[in-house]
Amino acid sequence: MFIKICGITNSNDAEFAVLCGATALGFIFYPKSPRYINPEKAARIIQKLHRKIYKVGVFVDHPAEDVNVTAAGIGLTHVQLHGNEEPAYCDQMQARVIKAFRIRDNCDIEKMRGFTAPLFLLDAFSKNAYGGTGKTFDWSLALEAAKLGRPIILSGGLSPDNVSEAIKKVRPFGVDVSSGVETRPGRKNSEKVKLFIERALESFDKIKITTGE
Repeated sequence: MFIKICGITNSNDAEFAVLCGATALGFIFYPKSPRYINPEKAARIIQKLHRKIYKVGVFVDHPAEDVNVTAAGIGLTHVQLHGNEEPAYCDQMQARVIKAFRIRDNCDIEKMRGFTAPLFLLDAFSKNAYGGTGKTFDWSLALEAAKLGRPIILSGGLSPDNVSEAIKKVRPFGVDVSSGVETRPGRKNSEKVKLFIERALESFDKIKITTGE
């Protein structure tokens, strides 16, 4: 299972999320994001992590060479491409790719067909932001996306209040949360982080029991 706490900006939030059972942390390298962190600071946080965990760098239409240099330099396990990157761009990545798509309707699902990235992340569409909006989208579209045969990470408006329902309905490979567990942008609420992870873990376990996996 893949449980990612995104928008990490400090060591305390990172270490607490890992302690609670998060399997991935997200660091946003898009300067216009209120959760932006520079690579040097992210590297210091990553170096302090004592347990094996996925380290995901979130990029939006950065030059491909810069992404590869940053990923290798600070020890990222994945790069999450959250902009308008084309399939050929994704193929240039040296780290494992999570290609994010902002979903409005079935037309957005069709766009996914040309990508060979090993993981797809589905987020709510916004004209003004690349993620972190706190908005959900029609989860039936995530079920359609899953038919493409690629593992789906569900994002967009998730919180402790709806993550169990989301996992039950969509049965994704993983879930991703940022604003839904925050006190303010870039600062996590410990109680919400703990509750989100607990409910996600419980819900993934129920899926395994139900399906016999």
